[in-house]
Amino acid sequence: MSKRIVIALGGNALGNTPYEQLALVTETAKPIVDLIAQGNEVIIAHGNGPQVGMINLGMATAAEAGAIKSDMPFPECGAMSQGYIGYHLQNAIGNELASRGMNKDVATVVTQVLVDEADPAFQHPTKPVGAFYDKETADRIAAEKGYTMVEDAGRGYRQVVPSPKPIDVIEKNTVKALVDNGTVVITVGGGGIPVVRKDGKLYGTPAVIDKDFASAKLAELLDADMLVILTAVEKVAINFGKPDQKGLDTLTPDEARKYIDEKQFAPGSMLPKVQAAMSFAESKPGRVALITLLEKAAEGIEGKTGTRVQM
Repeated sequence: MSKRIVIALGGNALGNTPYEQLALVTETAKPIVDLIAQGNEVIIAHGNGPQVGMINLGMATAAEAGAIKSDMPFPECGAMSQGYIGYHLQNAIGNELASRGMNKDVATVVTQVLVDEADPAFQHPTKPVGAFYDKETADRIAAEKGYTMVEDAGRGYRQVVPSPKPIDVIEKNTVKALVDNGTVVITVGGGGIPVVRKDGKLYGTPAVIDKDFASAKLAELLDADMLVILTAVEKVAINFGKPDQKGLDTLTPDEARKYIDEKQFAPGSMLPKVQAAMSFAESKPGRVALITLLEKAAEGIEGKTGTRVQM
């Protein structure tokens, strides 16, 4: 039976340069089109960590050198990454569909994601972005632009931005209309462009929304049957990297909470994936989240592998 499936691709899986990415998405497209060929409605979300960092760093470096008039604000860097990653994905998926004689449209929607100005994350920026600077330069930038600059792993000082939770996807009705019309949609790229609402208007804010949380919110809003979070391992494991490591076939939200309390999942790695999967599974009875490898996605959806998170 066909399902409505939101797939969350990792930004790191897309390579570190546009040329690398263009080659990699050709392979990424194949298992995605396999799912479409089975009659599923597929919506694709993706990360943008390396890509948005590259754009931010390139613009900041050019501005520092006087080659351009100003650097690029962070929300705009996110929008640029959505555009070019979306182009590569829709091009590769479109080509793969055409090679199989499947007549389907593929579209990228540049997506704004609403966050709450009162989210505690805004008081505690944690997500490092952009260039590394020496202390003197970092102090000057902090004074000039009001950025929060922190020392990052002995490599220099970097700007850190907040990582608030997504509340709503502004373009959800547009995405839904396209999906209902049979279009393969790429959206909430990099977690979406973070916006806050003030006096009835939306304003971009310098932040990074975790793409797994944004994907879970999108899946919830589109009433998807499944959220598939793709990662570098076939299954979620407890005691990871230890002799008694154990892969999990199934995980309930209550079991996940117990493992989180035991600090079984690494922050910034598996933890947000498990938390996002829990939030989708708990949003409505019958919803299932799957965490697995891209090449195992079809088998995982059939229940043959991966970690299924459900009530």
